[in-house]
Amino acid sequence: MLSEVTAIRYITPLREGGSVPGIVEADDLGTYVAKFTGAAQGRKALVAEVVAGELARRLGLPMPELVRLEFDPVIALGEPDEEVQDILKASGGLNLGMDYLPGSVGFDPLGFEVDPELAGRVVWFDALINNVDRSWRNPNMLMWHGGLWLIDHGAAMIWHHNWPGAAASAAKPYNATDHALSRFATEATVAAAAARLAPEVTADLLAEVAAAIPDEWLAGEPGFDDPDDVRRAYVATLAGRAPDIAGRITLTGAPRQADPPPQWLRPWVEGKAK
Repeated sequence: MLSEVTAIRYITPLREGGSVPGIVEADDLGTYVAKFTGAAQGRKALVAEVVAGELARRLGLPMPELVRLEFDPVIALGEPDEEVQDILKASGGLNLGMDYLPGSVGFDPLGFEVDPELAGRVVWFDALINNVDRSWRNPNMLMWHGGLWLIDHGAAMIWHHNWPGAAASAAKPYNATDHALSRFATEATVAAAAARLAPEVTADLLAEVAAAIPDEWLAGEPGFDDPDDVRRAYVATLAGRAPDIAGRITLTGAPRQADPPPQWLRPWVEGKAK
C-alpha cells in the first residue's frame, strides 16, 4: 500500500501539463506534486500513475515515491486562477502525491546523455505499459542530482479506457521511433532489458502493484463486480504483454527533421549575421 499524507499547504500550480498538478506541503513535512482527481483526465489518469509508477519502482527504474494524498480545497482558497480553483474544488478527498524533486530540470534529449542500458530499460518499460507520452516533444523525465527520473504516466495503458477492447489494444505493437530516449537505446539494449525485466513481471508482482490502487478510483467500473475484479484485469493485461512486447517494438525509422528556426533567428543560425 502507498503511504498516506495530508496536504497542509498549497504552494503553487504547475502549468506545464494539461492536468495542472500543484506543489503541496504535507503533514509529514514532505513536499509533493499533487495529481488531482478533479482534473480533466479524471481518476483513470491517477490509476495509470499508480500502476506504472509502482511497477517502475519495483523493476529498479528511477521513479519518485508516490503517496495517497488527502486534500482539502480550503487550504488553497488564495489561488487566484479560476480554472485552477475549479480543479481544486472538485478534488476534495483522496488524491495522488509524487515526491517533489527540488532543483530538478526537465530532460532534454539533445542536452543530456543517457546510458544506453538505462535507455533500453526505459523504452522496454514504456512499451510494456504502452506509454505514448514520453516523446522528444514531451519527455516527461527529469534530471536530478545527475540522474534520470521518470514522471507523469497518466496517459499510459490506453486500453483501460475501453476494457472490452483491452486484449486487442494490448496486443498492438509499440512505436518508439519518437521516444525521447530512442537516440540512446539500441535493439540490443532493449533486448537485454526484456531478458532481464520480463521474467520479473509476474502475476504476483502485478497483483502487489494493483493492490496499491485505492478502491475509490476503481469502484463502479462498468463490466466489473468490484475493485478487486478491476485489479485482476490490470494484472492479466500486463502479464500477457510482458513476455513478447520486446519483439513488437519499433525503435528506428526515418530520421526526424528538426523544425526550421524562426525567421528572425535564421541569419544567426546560417552564419549570416553581420
